[in-house]
Amino acid sequence: MKALFFIIIFVVLIVASWQFVKLLGLTKVDDQTATEKENNINGWLMLGLMAFIYGLMLNSLIGHKDVLLPQLSASAEGHHIDVLFKLTMGLILVVQFIIQFILFFFTFKYRGIHNRKAYFFADSHKLETIWTVIPTIVLSGLIIYGLWTWNHVMDSSDAENPLIVELYAKQFQWEARYAGADNELGNANVRFIEGLNTMGVDFSDKNASDDVPLTVGEGKFVKELHLPKDRKVIFKLRSQDVLHSAYMPHFRAQMNCVPGMVTEMAFTPSVTTAEMRLDKDTQAKFKHINVLRKEKGEEEVEFDYLLLCNKICGSSHYNMQLKIVVDEEPDFNKWLATQKTFAQTK
Repeated sequence: MKALFFIIIFVVLIVASWQFVKLLGLTKVDDQTATEKENNINGWLMLGLMAFIYGLMLNSLIGHKDVLLPQLSASAEGHHIDVLFKLTMGLILVVQFIIQFILFFFTFKYRGIHNRKAYFFADSHKLETIWTVIPTIVLSGLIIYGLWTWNHVMDSSDAENPLIVELYAKQFQWEARYAGADNELGNANVRFIEGLNTMGVDFSDKNASDDVPLTVGEGKFVKELHLPKDRKVIFKLRSQDVLHSAYMPHFRAQMNCVPGMVTEMAFTPSVTTAEMRLDKDTQAKFKHINVLRKEKGEEEVEFDYLLLCNKICGSSHYNMQLKIVVDEEPDFNKWLATQKTFAQTK
């Protein structure tokens, strides 16, 4: 399939180059006016191109749906994002389907044969009003709904007993710490990074001593970030070096990590890891994914939530990921109780 794709591209480039040479008048062709036969061929080619584009669209929508994200959103706020996404994509598909058909069909219908000419008029206030007012109303509706969705997702002011977690991005790994019993993170700054203090925590701040770093001792960081189900989690995001982006696709959450400042996002996990693994849509997708992995000689995998970096932050950007485990809240509390605070690790 890839070979055919490259052959098509090569042929298109050759034809385009030849047409460009003719346009510059570098050939010995005396009359470059298109004949009726050429116009007729181009008209039918445009119809063929329309069919090819629609075929690609259907192949993308249907043929590759098994490797997309599971339809079940793993956060309470993700439902609103899914609705906004589906509404926006639905409008785009309908509009592009209609506009593509009009473009290619009229190019074919009014191709230059038998002295055929398309109807022409200089302007139409009625048409201009229609294609100005309708898009304005539709886009305004999308923008208003988008702003409502954004505010609903980002507003955590009414959260009861939220979990505060800091995610610290660096080339090329994630580090994390949980707020302690006071539910406040101690201050941190890149200037305090020294030895095992790889997150730059300010230990002179009294709020820092009960913070829980995501480590297993001796400065070695674990590969799992645990979150409780049905409890709001507020993430404080920092970056040590370049621009990163904390991306948790299953929770429909993403926010940039900017050097020199703290950004924030929040969501409420609504599906545990175990529950998502039992979801039929998730099982079907990973069955297909494992078939593809087997063809490549790779080991089978099971579903896991992931924290990824969605900015191209350097040569090992693709390795910058952290496994996320969503537990029932009692199980999460038991796990968190086994983790040492900064005061205990010192």
